[in-house]
Amino acid sequence: MQGALAGALALPMLAQAQSADPHRWQLNMTRGVTPTANAAYDAHMFVLWACVAIGIIVFGVMAYAMFTFRKSKGAVPAQFTHNTTAEVIWTVVPVLILIALAFPATSGLMRMYDTSESEMSVKVTGYQWVWKYEYMGQDVEFTSRLDRKSDEVRQSGVDARTANLPHYLLDVDNPLVLPVGTKVRFVITADDVIHSWWVPALGWKQDAIPGIVNEAWAKIETPGIYRGQCAELCGKDHGFMPIVVKAVSKAEFKSWLAAEQAKRTPAPAVEAAPAAAPVEPAPAAVEPAAVSTAPKTEQTPADAAAAG
Repeated sequence: MQGALAGALALPMLAQAQSADPHRWQLNMTRGVTPTANAAYDAHMFVLWACVAIGIIVFGVMAYAMFTFRKSKGAVPAQFTHNTTAEVIWTVVPVLILIALAFPATSGLMRMYDTSESEMSVKVTGYQWVWKYEYMGQDVEFTSRLDRKSDEVRQSGVDARTANLPHYLLDVDNPLVLPVGTKVRFVITADDVIHSWWVPALGWKQDAIPGIVNEAWAKIETPGIYRGQCAELCGKDHGFMPIVVKAVSKAEFKSWLAAEQAKRTPAPAVEAAPAAAPVEPAPAAVEPAAVSTAPKTEQTPADAAAAG
């Protein structure tokens, strides 16, 4: 029972986590997983329904006029060349609509570039044809490139549809891991040519330009895997430069970050054992003077006189 309940809860979460992935015959924009993406989706839907309402009104009036005032019913064309009231209406109404759209659009753009109060920063550097990620202040950095399986299929020449790779050309060897519920500041640049870092689920796209640092931010609300690609033509392998963001809980992110820091921390050097104190050599033994064994003779007065 518990397993079935857990599965039932996991399915909507997975569906929501993958909601920004494109689907076959998808016609409408999908809702993302950040405040920026949700604001863009809401603005899109507001404009869409406003256009639908305007279209219904305009084409409804046209259809009514065409069928009600047609020549077969004896209608006669109006004989006028100017109508101030009509001109004021069709000028003022569109202006009011544009003003109504400008306020939320402008405020949304201002929020999109407001990176203040960020809780962590990630530097993104584009290369031909990999991405480099640096967790600023955390001593963790790595490169992310097309995964080996996709690269092997790409170079083998076989039909990718038979390779059983659900995310062909959209997987990487090292995804960017981020915590949910955390405002992350992105510092984006490039080291060779212009690239563009784009993950649709995050709701924005930012160019990576050599010598220029661009900023953006994201606060992911739902754990999941979110995929993107380089969106600026950057060379022959531009189409093989995917992006994968893995959003996890804060506790899981802390564990992952600690493991990555441990990988990059050099092992402490083993201290050498203290050298033994030098042993002073023992003093050499003094050899006793040789004792003559010849018989001792007494000196006579004559011998002493001769010696003198």
